Amino acid sequence: MEEWYHYLLLIIVGFAVGFINTVAGGGSLLSLPVLIFLGLPPAVANGTNRVAIVVQTAMATAGFKSKGVSTFPFNIYLGISALLGAIIGARIAVDVDGEAFNRILAIVMLSVVLIILFKPRIKINDLEERLTGKYLWLGIVVFFFFGIYGGFINAGLGFLMLLFLNFVNRMTLVRANATKVVVVFTYMLSALVVFALNDKVVWFVGFVLAIGNGTGAWVASRFSVKKGDGFIKTFLVVMVTIMAIKLWFFSNY
Repeated sequence: MEEWYHYLLLIIVGFAVGFINTVAGGGSLLSLPVLIFLGLPPAVANGTNRVAIVVQTAMATAGFKSKGVSTFPFNIYLGISALLGAIIGARIAVDVDGEAFNRILAIVMLSVVLIILFKPRIKINDLEERLTGKYLWLGIVVFFFFGIYGGFINAGLGFLMLLFLNFVNRMTLVRANATKVVVVFTYMLSALVVFALNDKVVWFVGFVLAIGNGTGAWVASRFSVKKGDGFIKTFLVVMVTIMAIKLWFFSNY
């Protein structure tokens, strides 16, 4: 990280990642390799990337709110549950074969694409959201486990969150995205603390990347509200497919 253009690269990449993460997910599969390429050890890259994601989700939350899209207090309940899971996930150190893990995740991502494309057509706007009772408790339990994975690596988790909120809670993709960014912001704070306490964060690099992430998230949040569910669905399918292909053929992030 000795050349000035390295920081310019981080801002450009960060903008793309912030946009991708806010509309769909999987942006960390772009930012993590770039951080590693620029000289950060994988664990430090993972921790440093969390700085940008915290800023990104804060900006996305503000962007959605500026357009009148909020799911409070439902998003806070899920966020607290995910936060507790993320503390566990960030502390996990397990010797897992990376290539096998990535290929399994690739199959999961392709399954997500098939669900998106071939699920029964339900007019979500004609149905009431299910944010209380058993659906709230189911969300709290599921998002605890989402938090564990998010604390561990986070890449691609946004896809699964969107699907769950869309199918189970019957949210539109726009409102599901608004919920997702609040949840990620909440649990990412705890994960970042764990990484920081273990000296796995390069703060200056993280904040440079965050300039791009935050700007991309602000633009994406407002743009996606304007374009609606059709745009998000198309973008989601494209990004899940790209992520699955990358995970299948490349073993490192």
